[in-house]
This record gives sequence, C-alpha cells and structure tokens, in this order.
Amino acid sequence: MKNGRLQRWKSVFLSVVLLFGFAPLVAREPAQSFDIVITNGHIIDGTGSPWYSGDIGIRDGKIAAIGNLHDAGRARTIEAHGKVVAPGFIDMLGQSEYTILVDPRLPSKIFQGITTEITGEGESIAPLNDAILRSDREQYDHYHIQPDWRTFREYFSRLEKQRIGINISSYVGATRVRRIVLGDNDVQPTPAQLEQMKDLVGQAMRDGAVGVSTALQYAPAPYAKTEELIALASKASKLGGIYATHMRDEGTGILSAIDEALRIGREGHIPVEIWHLKVAGKPMWGHMPEVVAKINEARAQGIDVSANTYAYPAWFNDFSAFIPPWAHDGGNAKLIERLKDPATRERIRKDMLTPSDHWQNEWQEIPGPEAVLIGVVHNPQLLPLQGKTLAEIAKMWNKDPMDVIFDLLIEDHALTYVAVFGMSEPDVALALQQPWVSIDNDSSGTSPDGILGQEHPHPRAYGTFPRILRKYVREEHKLTLEDALRKFSALPAQRMRLTDRGVLKAGMCADIVIFDPAKIHDVATFENPNQLSEGMEYVLVNGVPVIDQSKMTGALPGKVLRGPGYTP
Repeated sequence: MKNGRLQRWKSVFLSVVLLFGFAPLVAREPAQSFDIVITNGHIIDGTGSPWYSGDIGIRDGKIAAIGNLHDAGRARTIEAHGKVVAPGFIDMLGQSEYTILVDPRLPSKIFQGITTEITGEGESIAPLNDAILRSDREQYDHYHIQPDWRTFREYFSRLEKQRIGINISSYVGATRVRRIVLGDNDVQPTPAQLEQMKDLVGQAMRDGAVGVSTALQYAPAPYAKTEELIALASKASKLGGIYATHMRDEGTGILSAIDEALRIGREGHIPVEIWHLKVAGKPMWGHMPEVVAKINEARAQGIDVSANTYAYPAWFNDFSAFIPPWAHDGGNAKLIERLKDPATRERIRKDMLTPSDHWQNEWQEIPGPEAVLIGVVHNPQLLPLQGKTLAEIAKMWNKDPMDVIFDLLIEDHALTYVAVFGMSEPDVALALQQPWVSIDNDSSGTSPDGILGQEHPHPRAYGTFPRILRKYVREEHKLTLEDALRKFSALPAQRMRLTDRGVLKAGMCADIVIFDPAKIHDVATFENPNQLSEGMEYVLVNGVPVIDQSKMTGALPGKVLRGPGYTP
C-alpha cells in the first residue's frame, strides 16, 4: 500500500518537472531591471512627511520601485547622496502657451524644477477664429508664430507633434469664448449667444481643457456679469472641470470679489481656485488676515476653494489695465483712439484720479510712479525703455507720469507689460503660509537667449520656486522644507486631479527633482531678470532628464495632460 502511494507521488513529481522544469519549484526573487536608479537620496515624497532614505527605480517613465535597490540591474545610476529627491514642481499658472512654441525646452521653468504647468488665464490660446486672429496678429508676429489651430484639440496636437520639455495643461478662458461670440464689445449675451458660449466651453473640455477660467480685471472680461460666469462654470463642472479666477478686484474691492468667486463655485457646483492671491495697493496693506479669514470661513462651510501665490511684492500685468474698463470697449484699437482724443483722454485721467470700488484702479494703488517698472514692449523703438521706471521715463520725456502711460500705450499699441510694486511683504508671507495655498509662476516660460531673451520679464519668470526655498525656507524659516515641497507638488496635483503625479511612490509618473537644499537659489532680479536659477542638479520629466548634472539636456519628454472631460 505504502509503495503504491509513493509511486503515485513520484509520477506526479516527474510530470511537474517535465511540464515546467525544475527551477519554478525553487522560490526566487524576480530580477528587476530599471532605466535609472536614483540612489542614497533624502526622499521627500511631496505629502508633507519628513524625508526618508532609499533608492528610486524608474522604468518606462514611471516610478517602478522605491526601497533598497542596491543589487538591481539598471542602465544608469544617479547618485543623490545627501541631496533632496522630491516630486517635480507644478506651476499652477504658467502662461507658456505661446512661448512653448518658440522654445519648447522652457529653460526658465526647468531650472526652477518645474515639470508641469497649468495655463490659460481668462484669455486662453484656443478656441480661435479669424476675427481674434486679426485682432491679435501683433502677438503672434512678436513671437514669429504661425497659428495653425482653431481648437484645443488642434493646439494640443501641434504641441505633441513638435514635442515639449515639460507637461502642460490649459483652462479654456471665459474671455476667449466671450470674444468668439461677442467680440471685444461692452455688451451682454442674448440667451442664444450664452448657449453658444457654453457650447464652446463644452467643446474645449472634450478637447482636453481642465476647466474654465476668468481674468476679470482685463477688458473685455469686466463686461461679463456673474450670471454669465456661473453658466460657463456650470458647463465645465458637468465635465469634471475647475473654475480658476484672477478675481474682479484684488484691491479695495477684494472681499466682494471673493464673494463673487464663491458664488460662482456654489451655484456652478464647481471647485474654485483663486490665482495669485494678494491684497493689492497701499490702501490695502495689512488686510491679508481678513482675506484668509474669509476663505477659511468658506472652507469651513464646505465650499471647495483654494488659492496660489508667487510670493513677490510686485505683480506683472498689462499696462493698459491702468485704464478704466469703459475705455477698452471695442478692443485695443478703440482704446488708442480714445487716448488720442483730448476730451476722452481727460475723462480717463479723471477716472484714474478718483478712488473707486467699481474697478481695480491701479493708479490709486501704487505709492508713486517709481513703483511701476516697464517690462515687455512690442514696438522695437521702445526697447530702451525696458527696465526703466515710469518715474524715470517721465523725467526723460519731460512729461507728467500719467501722460507717459497714455503716450506709451499709444506707441506700443496697448501691448506693454509692467511690474507694479503694490504689495507688502507681511501680506505676501501670510498668504504663502496658508495650508491651502500652492504656488504659481504667473509667467511664460522664457530663455536668456533668442527672441525671448530680448524681453524684460518679472524675475518670478526665472526664480519663483527657488526663491521660496531660499527666502522663506532657508533664511526666514516661514515654511519647513517639507511643507514648501507639498505646496510645489502634492497640493497642486490634488487640486488639478493629477492622480499620477505630485507624489513619489510606485506607479506614479517619474517627474522628479534632485537638489541640495542648502544651495538652491534664485538669481533673477528686477534689474536683471534674464538669469536662470541655480542649484537644480537633476530634473526628470516622465523619467527623462531635462537637467542632468546641472546642465540642460535639450530633451523634450513632456506630455499634454488633458482634463477629465476629454474624449479621444
């Protein structure tokens, strides 16, 4: 009996060996092989947790393993001994939709550690029609861009065809859909026109936009009433979108502007993101605690609202924003006509000299003309004015500073950009410290070289993220390193529903930065902004180094990150 049973077991064993071979019967750790292994770093995962030691294995653009990978096979090792290894930084408002077509590497971004940008502030790059193309022709010509798209689907396809250095997403701008249907005029949409605008938002969402946005300071956006914006936000909400806003007023009317944003979120059933949170203008200095309290109260009531900041004391915007909204009716050509007409010019002057809560009057917000720095001009004859203050030009031209504003806008076809020193440092720092505040660069990607290097941008274009690590983490201890990196990565990824980015863990896309926290710093200044930040030793986008041993590789591994409403 016993011999018969033994014979049967021998037969079973022999059959298994013949079928599968002997090796599978011996338990073995499967051999792992990686494209890159990052070893010996201090891993700060982006969640706010403290660092831990370990190796990160990257395969096919994703984090394949984290742990002790000492014996694992790999094509390349990156030694990060004593350095911070963190998720790539997410820029919550980037503005690179034009310049990424000029220099897709975006050096100013990657040397900061930015691996993903969200763009589309009110006036998005799509949809596009012939009327807007004619009106904005100077903008395209300035960058030597041939606009061969009309929809977001076509624009994103162009980016993918040419390839890009970082990942990019975009909102569809409420201003843009308004211009498509109503032009630049101070008019209200009929019910049929509003439906047309909603359809444009819906199409943009299906093309891959991440939500709908407003920039309510810049004409023709101020002509839109709250109900119009609720209708557009509701459409985006149905397709999983977010409502992001440069609010109607960031100065003396900011609390009312927040109320409007919250109402749009509540009635549109959509999360709200407040761009570049600030209290603008000397009369408002010291009022950030009221703003913070108002947003905290809304969050306590269950309203999904958050914000971001670039943490500089100066903003950067259209110089034409100094002019009251009514004077923009019909677009820039009509504005210039009004500035040339003596009677209308005098009316504009009177409005700028009169404090008002009905529009954000930047003339009333600045300490004086020395607080306005000319940044980007489009008229080549005006290039010598870049980097000079309004006060300096008034002295050069022997004119009243307000006349300089009017005449410079005429000469530059109302396309000038300026830095405005209108914030207080305690307000800036308090906004930055809020747990629901992430970081925006609020500048287009640029380069010290080529046509982009001829501009004089805000230094935030090159320095935002490293400046926060230097100033607010290392020098002033207003943030911990872990919290700063959470604001750079997990927090914005959570807000933007980027479920495969923003945290270092297995299965996530390998957007990774490596730097020495004692050395990373910004170099760009208001006087000399075209200087790359220093200290980023490695920046990987989708597992491919775009910065390698502190040098730009020229690789273009970025992806278009489409929103949840996208339909292929």
